[in-house]
Amino acid sequence: MGEPFSRIKVISGVRKACQGRPVTEDDLAMLAQEVEENIRSSGAAEIDAHEVGLAILGPLRKLDEVAYLRFASVYQAFESLEDFESAISLLRHEHEAHAKAGSKQPKGSEASQL
Repeated sequence: MGEPFSRIKVISGVRKACQGRPVTEDDLAMLAQEVEENIRSSGAAEIDAHEVGLAILGPLRKLDEVAYLRFASVYQAFESLEDFESAISLLRHEHEAHAKAGSKQPKGSEASQL
C-alpha cells in the first residue's frame, strides 16, 4: 500500500531529528532530493513509508550522525541502550575504516556540483 513520493514529508520527518544540529534548510532540501533520486532510480511509482525511511538513513548518516541516530532510534524502534550501542559501534567502525583508507571526503562536496 504505497503513496506518491513527497519531498515535503521527507523534510518534515527529518527536520525533527535535526533540531539543534548544524543542518540548514538547504541541507534538508538536498537530502530530500537525494532520497527522491534513489527511490526514482528503483523504478517504483509508489512507495511505502517503510521504504522511504530506509532510503533516508544513508543520506542522513552522511549529513549528520547525531541526527541519523535520532532518526534511526525512532524509525527502527530502538528499545534499549544496546540498540544505540550497536548503531554507534557501527558508525565508529566505519570511521576507523575510512581513516585507515585515508578517504576523507570533504563535507558538502556534492553541493558544489549543483
